[in-house]
Amino acid sequence: MEFIFDTVYDQKAVTAMAHGLRKTIRKKHSRRSHVFGWLVIGLVLLLTLPLDGEPIVIEGRTIITWAAGLLVFVTLLFEDKINAWIARGRMMAGTDRAVCTFSQDGYCSESAIGRTEWHYENIRYVAEDKDYFIFVFDKNHAQVYAKQGMAGGTAEEFRAFLTQMTGKEVQYIK
Repeated sequence: MEFIFDTVYDQKAVTAMAHGLRKTIRKKHSRRSHVFGWLVIGLVLLLTLPLDGEPIVIEGRTIITWAAGLLVFVTLLFEDKINAWIARGRMMAGTDRAVCTFSQDGYCSESAIGRTEWHYENIRYVAEDKDYFIFVFDKNHAQVYAKQGMAGGTAEEFRAFLTQMTGKEVQYIK
């Protein structure tokens, strides 16, 4: 059985890849970062809002503190999109679209700059969301494959194929 994926590495795809990294291999670190971020936001509110019924005094340091808290808040809300934006800025020209063929022996990815062969045993986690399959290799490297550009079978068949080839269960992430 052979599966073929044609994937465009646009903002949506790279965001899904960043999300897959955060929900699998970076899970503990991400949880700690979120706890710390929300504690910082709570501390900003505690230190700048009057608790004794006095009116709010807005001065330079209050504005700077609120700006820092807002920055942390926006980062917590949009971290996957921010990480994807940074990653897309680092992508080599010609790697924004790839056609990948999966077979029993391994899989091969072809882009405008070349062809690369991969082996299933290098995959540490396999994740899936509603639009993509995500392969995680380490905390900074992953691949994403669009279900929309899939040929050669169904998502269910590919999921079973991946489980057989990698020996890992496919994790569904929201």
